[in-house]
Amino acid sequence: MSGAPVRMRRARALVVALLLVSVPTAAQTIDVPDRLGPEPARAARDRALEWLVTHQNEDGSWATGALDGLLEMGFSVESFYCWKYAASALAAMALLHAPETPERRAALEHGLTWLSTTRVPQRGSDWDVDFLWAGLYGFVAATEAAADPRFQDGEWPERLGTIGRRAFGVLEANQVPTGGWGYYDDPIYSRRPKWATSFSTAVVLPALASGEQLGWVGDAQVRERATRFVSRCALPNGAYAYDLRPIPWIGGDSINGVKGSLCRIQVANWALASVGEKKITAERLRAGLESFLDDHRFLDVAWMRPVPHEAYYYNSGYFYLFGHYYAARVIGLLPAEEREGWHARLRPHLVKVQRADGSTSDFLTSAYMMVSGTAFLALALELGLPPEPVIEAGPR
Repeated sequence: MSGAPVRMRRARALVVALLLVSVPTAAQTIDVPDRLGPEPARAARDRALEWLVTHQNEDGSWATGALDGLLEMGFSVESFYCWKYAASALAAMALLHAPETPERRAALEHGLTWLSTTRVPQRGSDWDVDFLWAGLYGFVAATEAAADPRFQDGEWPERLGTIGRRAFGVLEANQVPTGGWGYYDDPIYSRRPKWATSFSTAVVLPALASGEQLGWVGDAQVRERATRFVSRCALPNGAYAYDLRPIPWIGGDSINGVKGSLCRIQVANWALASVGEKKITAERLRAGLESFLDDHRFLDVAWMRPVPHEAYYYNSGYFYLFGHYYAARVIGLLPAEEREGWHARLRPHLVKVQRADGSTSDFLTSAYMMVSGTAFLALALELGLPPEPVIEAGPR
């Protein structure tokens, strides 16, 4: 949704590649129940976590960091490393929040160590600033790990601080003048990008507040500017604009209608509510979730379509698992007594896109997409599960 040069470059690569691939069957053809209980969800989560553990690289990272498919030939070489970094951060988050096993703990520590020792992602080209995904999710992963009691001692505070401070350095240096973060830049290209989106900015708002408490964020105005940016993207129809414009495009089949904003509504509502924005009431959270579930068919149609924004209301496949994770985060902000009802309606849409080996994706089958998609699925399912009972060891 950025400038014409970007769209043209992506389109050229896609047109060539689409001649060589077939479009997968859409998710809405899968027969699933209207509601799903905790136990099938627990089994699906465990399969996803097992896939993440077994597909970790020897150095502790996940994915390849290189072009491994025809549909992304137009991006900078550096972007593949940046997506690998962001996917590795998400995989670590999935293991962090999962019930611990020796295998999961070992994979988590190995992954966090890689994030703290690998090189800092860099900008890939004049227009391609996908390295900001590494900054965003690297920072989120570091703040969440720093809040975990298991990582309060030894070398862990320093290692997590390295991840967090390096990620914040990327964010601080590349926050657009209006306050957000994106992943492309428009002509005239500049060192500080000029284009940002509501959803990429929203993912980091609560983490920035945590980072201030940890001492990793020296300037609270970074968070304040980002919060204002997301808040200004809110539209009267309950949607959030894709990006911030003086006159947003609304009406007709606009991406800024509710049906084109189903996933952005979840992440933006969660982020703003989490940092104390009073206008995001429980009623507004419920309305956003209801739209997400009632109009879910528009996400189903977009699932696994390899052309961005090709589906109705300009939905893209890569919002599917992202949106379901943040919908689960929204549910966690509602009163405890109503959460299971919402999770029961959300779970079928996650389980139905999981492959037999536990993995999933929603856009391409590139390694970083498989890792991040599987991590989003595990995280979303975990948020809706009751704590597992602790089995006391019997007498020997």
